[in-house]
Amino acid sequence: MNKETISKLNKSFEESAYEQDGVEFWLARELQELLGYSDWRNFVNAVDKAKESCKNTLETISDHFVDVNKMVKIGSGAERKKDDILLTRYACYLIAQNGDPKKEEIAFAQSYFAIQTRKQELLEERIRLNERLHAREKLAATELELSKNIYERGVDHAGFANIRSKGDWALFGGFTTSAMKKRLGIPENRPLADFLPTITITAKQLATEITNFNVQQYDLHGESRIKDEHIKNNQDVRGLLGKSGIKPEQLPAEEDIKKLERSVKSLDKGTEKKKLKGKN
Repeated sequence: MNKETISKLNKSFEESAYEQDGVEFWLARELQELLGYSDWRNFVNAVDKAKESCKNTLETISDHFVDVNKMVKIGSGAERKKDDILLTRYACYLIAQNGDPKKEEIAFAQSYFAIQTRKQELLEERIRLNERLHAREKLAATELELSKNIYERGVDHAGFANIRSKGDWALFGGFTTSAMKKRLGIPENRPLADFLPTITITAKQLATEITNFNVQQYDLHGESRIKDEHIKNNQDVRGLLGKSGIKPEQLPAEEDIKKLERSVKSLDKGTEKKKLKGKN
């Protein structure tokens, strides 16, 4: 496929895209023409195969294929309804994958939507990573605030470590911090939270935030009273998670957050270098 053809097809695909509420989509009737299908029924067969592929990837079909009707003129000012389908970029990718790659339009579409879909996946992955990093930073800040707060109320460093461990025991259904590290294969000298999923980090942060609030609200003093308060709050948060069928101790460990943090910084530096090169 020569550069001129690629440029022409790229322009056609880009100009055919619509956007609503931040969601990009294509209309099936227009995509039919872009992919070189002369018959609507043949194109619908390709759509049906794409829906099956969507189902097999555990995606919700209705999130990517939305049936719609539009009015079209048929002469003398009369109109009639015409079936159409709103297609997400992922739906278009699946349709293209079910086409004949010998056709230039199909071959182009397979690469075009595959690349763009991958970009979307990378973006979503980056967002999830940032959410986990931010949750971890927030937990660290909340724990630091609690340690300072209870130090003024007669609790030393060892006492704070015990309070935090008892909180983990309550949140993880009887597994102590050390037991959870063994369960998840985490080195004993590393913080448990660095390997937890975002939902668990957030749960720990919420329980700690409540403890911090109540310590000040009720003027709690001493390791014993503050420990009981922290246990109660972690149990309450565990109960909340349980209502959604979530048991923190059963969730698998995630990649070391420190390693991910370094990866993000590396990506940011690479992006910044590209921006500087673009300006020169």
